[in-house]
Amino acid sequence: MSKFSFIYIGSFLILLSVFSFFNIIYSYYFGILLNVDAYTYTFIICSLLGLFLIYFNKIKFNKITIYEKIITILAGYIFFPIVISIPYYLSISNISFLNCYFEAISGFTSTGFTIFENVKHIDQSLIIWRSTSQWIGGLYFLFSILLLIDIFDKNLKKSLTDYLSFNSTEIFKQSFKIIIIYSILTLLIFIILKILNLRSFDAFNISLTLISSGGFLPVNNIDLIFQTDLSKFILSILMLFSFFSLFLIYNLIFYKKRNINYLSEDFNLLIYLLIIISIVFVFFNKENNFLNLLVSISSSISNIGISFTNSSVDLYFLFFILVIIGGSFFSTSSGLRLIKIISLIKFSLNNLLSHTKPNQIYSNKVSLIESNTDASDINKYFLSIIIFILSLFSITILLTMSDINFDTSFKIGILTIMNTVNSSMYTLGDFDFYSLGFFTKIYLIIFMIIGRVELLTILILFKKFLFKS
Repeated sequence: MSKFSFIYIGSFLILLSVFSFFNIIYSYYFGILLNVDAYTYTFIICSLLGLFLIYFNKIKFNKITIYEKIITILAGYIFFPIVISIPYYLSISNISFLNCYFEAISGFTSTGFTIFENVKHIDQSLIIWRSTSQWIGGLYFLFSILLLIDIFDKNLKKSLTDYLSFNSTEIFKQSFKIIIIYSILTLLIFIILKILNLRSFDAFNISLTLISSGGFLPVNNIDLIFQTDLSKFILSILMLFSFFSLFLIYNLIFYKKRNINYLSEDFNLLIYLLIIISIVFVFFNKENNFLNLLVSISSSISNIGISFTNSSVDLYFLFFILVIIGGSFFSTSSGLRLIKIISLIKFSLNNLLSHTKPNQIYSNKVSLIESNTDASDINKYFLSIIIFILSLFSITILLTMSDINFDTSFKIGILTIMNTVNSSMYTLGDFDFYSLGFFTKIYLIIFMIIGRVELLTILILFKKFLFKS
C-alpha cells in the first residue's frame, strides 16, 4: 500500500477516535459506566494508530493509480469494522467476535442487518456507537466515490466540478465540501426531528441513519416514534436526503444556468419519484394507508429499508425493484443508479431504431445533459448490471446451500448487494441473522462489501490481477 493509503486510513481512524471520545463523555455524563472502558480502549487505539499513520507518511501526492485507490478503499472496508467491533466485543458477554464483526460491517456499509433481536437489551451508548458507525460509513462511501471518479463517465464528473481530472487540490476542495455538507444535512435532519417532538436520543440516532442510508434504529420499530400523519410525511421527505445528490441543496443555492448539468441527474430522479408515487397512489392505495406506502417508497429508493410493521406486503416486488434501481450517483444510497438505466434504455432503443431506419440519426442524450453518453460509458453501465446479476446469482446459491429456502435467499441476496436492511415490507422483518452459520455470515460480509464498492471496480481488479498483459 502507498503512503496515500496509510494517510487515508489514518484520517478515518482519527474520526473514529473522535466518536469514541464522544461516547466516553456520553457514558460519564449519564452514568453509563459499564462499557466506558471499551470506548476508552477504542479511543486510544484509533488515536495512536491514526496519528502514527499520518505523521510517518507526510503528505506528498504522487500519481496514484486506480488500482491503489481501489485496494485502499477495500482495505478500509475490511479494517475499520475490526476497530468498530471492539466496543461490541468488550461490552457484551457471550458474543463471538464474528458476530461483533458482522454487526460492525453491517453498520459501516450502511446495510443494517443486525444480530440483536431486541434493541432494548442494548445500552444507550452502544446504540449510539451503532448509529455513528453508519454515519462514518456513509462518509467513507462518499469519499470512495470521489477517489474512484476516474472510472465514472464525464457526466458524473461534471455534476461535481468543472475539472474532468482531479488533482490533489481539487480532491481536497471536494473532500472538504463533502464533510461540511454531509454534517450540515445531518444537523438539519436532527433539528427537523426535534421539531416533531422526538426525544434528543432518538432524533440523533435516526438522523445518522437517514443521512447515511443505514438501517439501524434506536427502537425495535419506528411505529413507536412516528405515529401521526405529519410525522410520517416528514419522515418520507427526510429519507430522500440520501436519495438525491449530496450536493443538491448546495447546487440549488449556488445555481448558475451554465452549470445546468449540476442538477440534471436530480431532475431525472425527481420525475422518476413522482411517477412511482402517482402510480402507487392511483392503483395501490386500496386501504387508504398512502402515508405508510409513501414511507416504504422513500425508504426503498433510498436503500434505507426501514418500514412500519403494517406495510403492504403485496407490493414487496415493487419495493425490491426500487431498491435495485437506487438513487443518485453521488448519494449514500446504493443500487444500479437510475441514470445508468435511462442511458442503457436510450442506447438500446436507438440501436433498434437505427436498424429499422438506418438513414436516421438518433441521440443518446439524457434529459438536461448537454453531451451524449459515450459508448465506453454504455459498456461500463452494461458491465455493472452483468456483475450485479452474477453477484446476486452467487450469493443466492451460497445462501441456499446454507439451508435457507430459495425465495428468502434471493430476497436477502438483493438486500445484501444493495446494502438495504431487511424489514416487513420485504416480508423479511423476522429474519434471524444471529442464528446463521459461520460461513453464511462470511458470505454476507463479503457481499455487503461488494455491494458498497462500485461494482465496476470489481471488474477492474479482476482485469488487473487475472488478465495481466
